[in-house]
Amino acid sequence: MSEFIPWNSQPLEEWTSKYASGNIIDLDGLSTHYIEKGSGKPVILIHGFFFDGNMWNKNIDALAQKYKVYAIDLWGFGYSTREPLDFGYPLYTKQLLIFMDALDIQKASLIGQSMGGGTIINFTIANRSRVDKINLVDAAGMPNELPLMGKISNLPKIGEFMYGINNNFMRRFTLGNNFLHNKHLITEKLFEQVTRFHKIKGSSEAMLYITRKQFFDTLLDEITLLGSMDIPILITWGRNETTIPLPIGEELHRQLTGSRLEIFDQAGHCSNMDQPERFNQLTLEFLSS
Repeated sequence: MSEFIPWNSQPLEEWTSKYASGNIIDLDGLSTHYIEKGSGKPVILIHGFFFDGNMWNKNIDALAQKYKVYAIDLWGFGYSTREPLDFGYPLYTKQLLIFMDALDIQKASLIGQSMGGGTIINFTIANRSRVDKINLVDAAGMPNELPLMGKISNLPKIGEFMYGINNNFMRRFTLGNNFLHNKHLITEKLFEQVTRFHKIKGSSEAMLYITRKQFFDTLLDEITLLGSMDIPILITWGRNETTIPLPIGEELHRQLTGSRLEIFDQAGHCSNMDQPERFNQLTLEFLSS
């Protein structure tokens, strides 16, 4: 059995050279890792909390058959910078904008899960001319109570202890309890893919900062404004979602006038991972409509 590598222990540069599969770009002195595939109109994928661009592994190739797809790692996640920053929707809106500017992407369709969906909402109201279409995947933003595990990890010293336990139990439990409904999907390979970046120094600090800042559900005003804009919006939601329950997704749909809501059976907080074939088909139909 190989030796367990502690969480939050590996240098960013070393881990990136070993495992990052995409490109690194400097954005205002901060590194951003992204995967780029396909050709055609640009589509940008934005992961949620706990994940990085690898959460789109079952989606990116299907989308790249017809589009130029970018999956970016938000700062604090994946193989992007771990510098201490004021992580939140304004920061990630800035990162997305300067990413698009750096790659000369004048307009793109945006797909975001959870915190990534919240980032898209915040980005779009400030940069409407840069957005073609939106797919909000179990998106954060609406008022919603923090899940129990989030409340526990936010307690002083408890979160540091939980993130620092040197085995896979807590992260595997979180993946199955908060994110994926279909537990059979949580293979050793998938677990390693989605949590590998947690080994990088600064990852635990970034995630604890984000949960303790408690900004996920603070976008009601922005959602109201987005609902008044003329923009195609697809909302995909897991029926078995417990982190942001389905009634919140239905209320988001009501707030976003003219949006389309698709509910996925046998899916949780990551409907794109729980039901990738249906997600890919619906997304391609939406983007081409």
